[in-house]
Amino acid sequence: MKTALIRTAAVALLAAASSLSVSTAHAAADPAAIVTHYAEIAHAKFSDSLAAAKDLGVAIDALIATPTDETLKAARAAWLKARVPYQQTEAYRFGNAAVDDWEGKVNAWPLDEGLIDYVDPSYGTESDENALFTANVIANPTLKVDGKDVDATAITPELIAGSLQEAGGVEANVATGYHAIEFLLWGQDLNGTGAGAGNRPATDFDTKNCTSGNCDRRAAYLKAASLLLVTDLEEMVAAWAPEGDAAKTVTADPKAGLSAMLTGMGSLSYGELAGERMKLGLLLHDPEEEHDCFSDNTHNSHLYDAVGIQTVYTGEYTRPDGTKLSGPSLSELVAEKDKALDDEMKAKLATTVEAMQTMAKRAETTEAYDQMIGEGNAEGNAAVQAAIDGLIDQTKTIERVISSLDLGTIELEGSDSLDNPNAVFQ
Repeated sequence: MKTALIRTAAVALLAAASSLSVSTAHAAADPAAIVTHYAEIAHAKFSDSLAAAKDLGVAIDALIATPTDETLKAARAAWLKARVPYQQTEAYRFGNAAVDDWEGKVNAWPLDEGLIDYVDPSYGTESDENALFTANVIANPTLKVDGKDVDATAITPELIAGSLQEAGGVEANVATGYHAIEFLLWGQDLNGTGAGAGNRPATDFDTKNCTSGNCDRRAAYLKAASLLLVTDLEEMVAAWAPEGDAAKTVTADPKAGLSAMLTGMGSLSYGELAGERMKLGLLLHDPEEEHDCFSDNTHNSHLYDAVGIQTVYTGEYTRPDGTKLSGPSLSELVAEKDKALDDEMKAKLATTVEAMQTMAKRAETTEAYDQMIGEGNAEGNAAVQAAIDGLIDQTKTIERVISSLDLGTIELEGSDSLDNPNAVFQ
């Protein structure tokens, strides 16, 4: 995945650390207080992501113990629910090295799913770029990675994190995180731009009535990936606690902290979300170019990314239980300098979220995201493009905010899909 170009690296005690509670009234905008609140919301978001991952683990345990259509449906629902708080953390990636260096373990995509399990013959049997394209560790207790034998007799968190994740130096060998779990719960989406998501049967985990073979190992992989997701999220919750490394780093220098906040907003808005995750798929009309491709949940992933960008600016976050956190914000700081610019920034962020909501509603009522980006689908293409346009437009205002706060030069992530579309087809 792309790395952020602007990073802070100082270390100091967290100034004026406070608990995660509904905020009280505060004084005029102060950069140190704004950055501290930014760290508090990060801690809340990652804590909520951890709680949802634990709930997912409980549902996965129930599926493994009693593999039925009902327990599979419940595990899928828990996965979908877990994506809501996590996607809102992504604006913390760019500008915070602690998050960006860690993120690939939990949310890397796309993945060559043939590394993990059986795939349809249409998937192919080999790749010039990936020797493990169809390694299928679930079916094979031994495999070779870089010419060395790997013992996969026991499928454990240590195996998938230490030997399989990005095995052979190939980023598409995604063995851990949300998308590995998604693939195991849904299976491949073989519908192209037709209706429907993946349709893995519950009997793929039923050792007494096994379909597709290796049901015990498939269950072991799913369990291992679930445990590892919890462990990885625990690491990030600790990092954003008041005395955690990520929190101390971003709050050590308030000006650098503000730069990290705006880097996260702008880079996710433009290069990552508008470009790599959305415009690329629209240019190629490729149903495989969607973030949650097995579950057809991409519309929600994009929506909550946009919501996450908005919360960085407003300093407001609504937790899954309905609790609302608010505090010193970038919005207040900008408003003190240029009220019209603050109004413009808030309006553009709201416009993007509204376009994402419209796209998400279409996904729930008319057609899935992978159908929307299909060739010849003028209305679907337009719904996706409207969200892209909103992201691009808000990035222009983010750049003006950076200038208004005298933060110096901040380079935001770019994307060939936006900056040099011809390169996409070469």
